[in-house]
Amino acid sequence: MKNFKLYTFCAGLLGLTACTKVLDKTDLSKLTPELVFNDSTLVQLNMDNIYDVNLPLWGGQNTSSVLSGVQPQLSDEGQASGNKFMEGSMSYGTDEPKDYGTSLNTNNTQPNTNWGKIRQLNTFIVSMNQSPLPDYTKRKFIAQAKFFRAFRYWDLVRIYGGVPLVLTPLDGVGNEARDAALLPRNSTSECIKQIVEDLDYAAANLPGKWSGSSNWGRITSGAAAAMKGRVLLYWASPLFNPNDDVARWQAAYDANLQAKTILDANGFGLNASYKNMWFSEVNNPEAVMVTSYNTATGDQQKKNNGWDKSCRPQYLNGSGSNTPTWEFVRSYPMKDGKMPGDASSTFPYSDTLYYKNRDPRFDATIAYNGCVWPLDGNAAYRLWTYYETSTKSTEANASNTGFYCRKAVAEGTFTFGDPQYSGTDWMEIRYAEVLLNLAESAVGIGKTGSGEEGYKGLIAIRQRAGITAGSNNLYGLTAGMSRSELFNAILFERKIEFAFEGKRFWDLYRWKRMSDLQGWTRNRLRILLKTGSGIPSAAALKDPTNPSFRDVQNLDTMMTKYFTVIRNNNHDASNSTTKLDTNPINFLSTYYFFPIPYAAITNNPNLQQNNNWGGSFDPLK
Repeated sequence: MKNFKLYTFCAGLLGLTACTKVLDKTDLSKLTPELVFNDSTLVQLNMDNIYDVNLPLWGGQNTSSVLSGVQPQLSDEGQASGNKFMEGSMSYGTDEPKDYGTSLNTNNTQPNTNWGKIRQLNTFIVSMNQSPLPDYTKRKFIAQAKFFRAFRYWDLVRIYGGVPLVLTPLDGVGNEARDAALLPRNSTSECIKQIVEDLDYAAANLPGKWSGSSNWGRITSGAAAAMKGRVLLYWASPLFNPNDDVARWQAAYDANLQAKTILDANGFGLNASYKNMWFSEVNNPEAVMVTSYNTATGDQQKKNNGWDKSCRPQYLNGSGSNTPTWEFVRSYPMKDGKMPGDASSTFPYSDTLYYKNRDPRFDATIAYNGCVWPLDGNAAYRLWTYYETSTKSTEANASNTGFYCRKAVAEGTFTFGDPQYSGTDWMEIRYAEVLLNLAESAVGIGKTGSGEEGYKGLIAIRQRAGITAGSNNLYGLTAGMSRSELFNAILFERKIEFAFEGKRFWDLYRWKRMSDLQGWTRNRLRILLKTGSGIPSAAALKDPTNPSFRDVQNLDTMMTKYFTVIRNNNHDASNSTTKLDTNPINFLSTYYFFPIPYAAITNNPNLQQNNNWGGSFDPLK
């Protein structure tokens, strides 16, 4: 973990008094943009600030919106109750995701909004174009700014469709400036075109790999190409492409193939360890786009991710808020890649011994009753989530589902104390995503053969995971899958590979598969200690001097002899006490493209509302 912070805080273009560059006989409190952009060190400080305010937080969080960040509550991954989006009770004017554009005011200068960030980026780009610095230096800085402008616009377009395209800073003062900012929406296709142009510029003007560890995390040509591949994959997906235009799939395929080619040439690839890749930082081959964190606690250097704390049990210095559902846990394949209960699997399955012989990504992601989870320097620590009685858990502040997320949670001793100071880096784009984006777009253009990218990407991911190859070397995949079957296989693989990485909701959303969850109530798995003759008490199982304690060392024996596993049924009213959701999932079709916020429509009469919310704007055009 880092003990330094890569991206130096700087107050902005005109407020640089906190920066460390010393200019002889210059009053730093009165720096002008002209002076700033004449000096490469000051330009770099401003670029570092752009990284700091634009890179996503842990889990992919771009803003404070309910739709950003790790979204287990917005899919089948984790627990949630009372979420208005999932229960279909969102109220227009009150609950829509305003913070994806605040009031969608294109002249907004607030730095924590998309439009405020776009304004900063536009100002930087214009100022760099006017700078006397060498052209190569200017292009390198502009390329990074254009990458982030594309990233910000994509954050808007993926839920609204087209938005006003503003590519130069608007005047911020006066009635004329206000009126000039009341812009109409550009079409979605125009926005996609501009996003792609910015990313193409970035890919053409950035290095494939930066030199020196101090530059780790800066955007590369491969990262820009990979982001383009992601954007065009969304553009080809059913949300934006209901008529299955193959030309869009072809564009996505070309972009993702280019991304893979650039990344391969510069030493990127799958990290050898699915579990430990999060703790390999500088030169981690998996990290295509990465946000660096550190363990420092000083005001200027502090940048901690909070991920460890959100995953750990409360009684181990955590909050226990990332808790997988029973449905999600059960969905993991077996070690041979077959689904639980599949007659062709070489590994038997039972709900009682649900943890045995699973895809190795299961143990890297899910913490369950009786698993060894070596936290805080205790290599033999076992996690217990069972209930001693029907109402009393053996845990203090027990998990609501019976599980915890252990992905990317450091298992050593925190030398810096509270895990809230975790410095584990976040990988917004992993090489694994590039492979699966390429696989999906390849299937979109009909490349479904066993030797083509659709299969090859899936096989590479499963091979790295540790799934057994099988006699046909397909790692549990079915031979001869059709286009639709391969699409489904890729979406499933993304569900497992990117569990709790903020990707699941967006995959269901772009494929308009949120309806697959309709009527669900997410559930827990409750493991209850039996009573009666020969069943030890909970106290005895915790006592190393008691003969029953030895069974703790054999989890299979313990689960079989001493516990009852209460399996849940989503639609069984008799199990209502074990359900996590107050109401069934009811994600409405109108939520595919969210409404322009009420405040924005009121503020700007030139904005048209989306046609699925009573307006005339078609987000598919």
